[in-house]
Order: sequence, then C-alpha cells, then structure tokens
Amino acid sequence: MSDAPTRVDLHVKVLDERVVERAAEAGVDTLVYAPHFTRLPEIRARSRRYSTDEVTVVPAREVFTGDWRNRRHLLALGLSEPVPDFVTYEAALAEFERQEAAVLVPHPEFMNVSLTRAEVSAYRNRLHAVETYNAKLFARQNERGVRISNAFDVPGFGSSYAHLRGTVGAAWTEFEDDVRDEEALVAALRDRVERTVVKRSDPATRARRLAEFAHLGIENSYGKLDRLFLSGMEPTHPRHIAYRGRFDEVSVY
Repeated sequence: MSDAPTRVDLHVKVLDERVVERAAEAGVDTLVYAPHFTRLPEIRARSRRYSTDEVTVVPAREVFTGDWRNRRHLLALGLSEPVPDFVTYEAALAEFERQEAAVLVPHPEFMNVSLTRAEVSAYRNRLHAVETYNAKLFARQNERGVRISNAFDVPGFGSSYAHLRGTVGAAWTEFEDDVRDEEALVAALRDRVERTVVKRSDPATRARRLAEFAHLGIENSYGKLDRLFLSGMEPTHPRHIAYRGRFDEVSVY
C-alpha cells in the first residue's frame, strides 16, 4: 500500500485510452466512471478494460430519480446490482442503502436535475458527500455546494465532471490514504474520512469549462429530444426486461 495521497476524480462521463492517459499526466490515481443511461455491467466491463497500473477506473451510476421534469440525480459507488433510472427518489435511496453503496450528491441545486438545499438537509444522514467543486460549473454555482456542505456537515468532494476528454485533470478529491480501488474508496466515502478538493484555474481550464457548457446545451436540447422520442426504451429504464420487473412498482413511467 502506498503512503502517498490518492487523487480521485469522483465523476467522469467519458472513458477511453486518451482519458486515462490525461488522468495519469495530471497525477490522478482513480477515475470514477458514471456515464448516463448505461447499465452497471457495461460500466464495470469498460472500467476493467481501461484500468491501468497507474490509473484505476471505478464504476458508478448517476441515477436519474423521478421523471424528466423533477429529476434528482444521485451518484452511487459500490453497487453490486443494477439500479435503473426513472424510479422514485426514495426507492433509489433505499436500494443504495440495501447494497451499502456510497451515495453522493452531484452538482447540488443546479437547474432542475439536482437535490436542493432543503433536500440535502432532510436526507443529510443518508448522504455521504456533496459536490463542492465541479469543473463544469462556474464559481457562484460551486459556492452553493460549499455552503450546503458546510451548513449540514456533509463532506464535500470535487470532480472534473468531464463529458469531454480535455476536462479530465481539471479537478480531483485528494485522500491521505490509499483509496485507489473501489472497496477502499467506497469505505472512505461512507466513513466520511477527511479529504481535500483540488482544482485548476489556469486559462486552458477556464476555456474547457466554456466548451463543457456548450456541450451541456447540446445534450439538453437535441440529446434530450432523442432520449424522449427517438431512441425507444433506455437500457436503464425500470421496465426494461433486464430488471425483470423488480422496479415496476416504483417506476415513474
């Protein structure tokens, strides 16, 4: 076990060889890979495929709870069984707890896709971390996360939230202990061990933030239309055959 701190980018959406190379160049030891609308077995397989001696890729799921108008995203690490999108918030949280996953709050109070301050307050004892720095967001948006984390004594975390390869390495969460593998990282998050959020603020990083925001606009316009009307049933829809009816009663669609 290494005595050096572990740098963990706790949320990325993109993964390939170049992403892992960029992480290694930035000194990031672990990437948490949680793509949208992708089932856990596929995420696990890709995580194994791209893990290297230098960079470990940990699989995770950012679950869309609720319907499209009332989404509340939760980031879960350490899942042993798949959990679909579009189930009620309570059902998703109960399933995470049953599997003893670490439950994180990405981008709090961002648009209509995040937990609000009041919701973090109400569920503070069932949540393990709140995002206090997201490289895709601007200062005032990240400051909301810091205030929420401080107000309710829920530890913070930082991530690149990279949807584009170039954003990897823009931010990470640093732990003093070796938490490179999934089990150790989940335990550290659930135990709320101390950590430091590190971010880059050079001109290139600021430029990438603008590129990420442009990508967000595309994703939330044509991308959403495609999801709603053109693609058919998502692999993570709770009524998909893969879930064998387990979540039919808590499905919002």
